[in-house]
Amino acid sequence: MGRRGKKAGPAIEKEEDIMLCFAEEIFLLALDDREGALKPLPVSALEYALPGALLIELAFLDKIDIDLKSLQAVDRVPTGNSLLDDVLRQIEGKSELQPTSYWLSFFADQAGQIQERVLAQLVAKGILKIEDKKILWVFKTRRYPVMDNREIKEVKTRLRELIMSDDIPDPREAVLISLADACHLLDDLFSDEEYERFQPRIKALAKLDLIGQEVAKSIREIAQAMALAMMP
Repeated sequence: MGRRGKKAGPAIEKEEDIMLCFAEEIFLLALDDREGALKPLPVSALEYALPGALLIELAFLDKIDIDLKSLQAVDRVPTGNSLLDDVLRQIEGKSELQPTSYWLSFFADQAGQIQERVLAQLVAKGILKIEDKKILWVFKTRRYPVMDNREIKEVKTRLRELIMSDDIPDPREAVLISLADACHLLDDLFSDEEYERFQPRIKALAKLDLIGQEVAKSIREIAQAMALAMMP
């Protein structure tokens, strides 16, 4: 029994506003805007967060159906977003139904390419720019300075204020909190004391949306399995 979310069309740029998809907001949450680089995160956190965000976006667009046992394509009409459409085509191409955890791992293997494409979308929207700097004359590090600081502050400030308030989030905000919490992207929005104090609120908000809850559950199960596999 899948759950339908509020429909949200492809990101449309307006003069005074830029709508971001889940994957773009996750990328910005993972970005250290002062350093202009991705933050150090737990192993594979971003590799699973971005595919999770793409699957959730497709569910909100009613392109896929996510339930406790499987994930399946239900609408093959393209979204107009090339990254989302590539993900949808790969899901459609599988003859047998697979659980959400399968598709998270499947797309995690494409994590580098997905990350580059999400970054390209943010650059195309004028939110980030790319500067390649050489280190030790041999290796390159890619940094992502912010062109419009409003975008990063907006998503981080919005989630922080929502968590610290008694407001009820809309479905997209509930999903974003659920996914960000599962991938440890909320930790540095608060001091250690604040994070401990607001844990019950974060957990409660993360349970408000069934799609986000199911994807976050799969991500946690994968992380636990990886941690066990790495133990001596």
